[in-house]
Amino acid sequence: MALCKTHASGWATTLDSSVMKQLPRPTPPPSPPLPEERQQSAAPPKTPPPHRSISRKFLTWMGIGVTTFLLIVWTFRPTPIAVDTAPIESGTLQVTVDAEGKTRVRERFTVAAEVSGHLERITLQEGDAVEAGTVVAQIDPLPQTTAVQEALGRLAEWRAQRAGVSTQRPKTEALAQSQNRIAAARAQWQQAEAKVAQAQAALEQAQRDRQRSQELESSGAIARQAREQAELTETTKTRELAAATQESQAAWAETKAAQDALALLEAQQSDPDYLLSVYDARIASTEAELSRLRDQAERTEMRSPVRGKVLRILQKSAQFVSEGTPLLELGDSSQIELVVDVLSTDAEKIRVGDRILVQSGLDRSPLQGKVRQVEPSAFTKVSALGVEEQRVNIIGEIADPTHRLEDGYRVDAQIVVWEKQSVVTVPLSALFRCDHQDWCVFVAKDHQVDRRKVQIGQRNSQAAEVLRGVGKKETVILHPTEKIKPGVRVNPLSTVE
Repeated sequence: MALCKTHASGWATTLDSSVMKQLPRPTPPPSPPLPEERQQSAAPPKTPPPHRSISRKFLTWMGIGVTTFLLIVWTFRPTPIAVDTAPIESGTLQVTVDAEGKTRVRERFTVAAEVSGHLERITLQEGDAVEAGTVVAQIDPLPQTTAVQEALGRLAEWRAQRAGVSTQRPKTEALAQSQNRIAAARAQWQQAEAKVAQAQAALEQAQRDRQRSQELESSGAIARQAREQAELTETTKTRELAAATQESQAAWAETKAAQDALALLEAQQSDPDYLLSVYDARIASTEAELSRLRDQAERTEMRSPVRGKVLRILQKSAQFVSEGTPLLELGDSSQIELVVDVLSTDAEKIRVGDRILVQSGLDRSPLQGKVRQVEPSAFTKVSALGVEEQRVNIIGEIADPTHRLEDGYRVDAQIVVWEKQSVVTVPLSALFRCDHQDWCVFVAKDHQVDRRKVQIGQRNSQAAEVLRGVGKKETVILHPTEKIKPGVRVNPLSTVE
């Protein structure tokens, strides 16, 4: 409007000067009358001719009308459209996958209670440095020590009972005595057998003598008394044989009894062997329990497995804890890695070794990093809009060792998936769809609009690579509206570099 007012005032000034040239010049005021003319000046003035006054008014109103008409024409004429423009330039173009991430310690260690017991209050503070092997938590060892002593008592008992198994075996003297008894019984039996044989021979001789005596008595060679004496001898020998036989049988029975007693003693000698197996099993079980209890007694002191810092204290106060209860989290904060979760469609573009630009604060330059791993498995995550998304964790490492990032910090990460130098780029805000599928831009040249079809390649959130359609040093219109059409005059208000 300022421009329009300036031009309008110029036109009005020009018009007024031309009109004033055509108007008659005003008559200069009369000079004071001379003395001789004072008498004449007292006469009444002459009336000017009426046609001259009408001509001046007409010309004045005609000038005003023309000026007003020209001002109206200038006001309503088409004005250039104010637009923002940007030049087409050549430079480095980066295509990135932008996402939020967080830092974490690469190797995190959770120290848990290795045995159940009463936890003593942890004196460490979060952030304290610890060395490998430092005691970081303590459980009261008294119950474990008592259990070890009880197991030692049971072990001594089982060992004593095993040693007492030998007292249940027959003594060596009893075995020797039984063997001597067998030998004596066998000797008596053999002696009895000899007597039986002798009595048998004597009986047979007495039977022959009786038979001859009977024959001699029949012939009258001997008296009847001699025959009776022979029969008495036979009877006596028969009884002696019976007595010798009984004595032999008794001797044999004694021998058999002595042999059975020896067999019993020998059986009793091996009978306690099963007790040895029982006590050996009990001793082995008690020794295993003792080893476990001793190990538990040693594990009442929880030690740091690594040199680092205390990241979190999960159980601070003294209390009873069960085996496996997490107590502390430890880690080396100098070994920090990045965890950036991206959409699975973006994860397909990322490769191991790609650069990562890490922005941790507005007043700091981005940290340099690189992709170390693309996790092979995705997970489902609900977005802020309630949409389920499949996302993949990208694990990266920071190349700058002087960074001040700690565990769990939030960062903005840009993963560079494509980069090229000397690329002709156009701002994304200058692109629009034309002819259904093509991309176009409006080029501002000599304050007029020209539409160009362009072919674009790679693009990021700010600019796109131009393969064909516009050249360097040309100026494109940003954020084109429906008023911007080919041939329309524009007035660039500002140029975005």
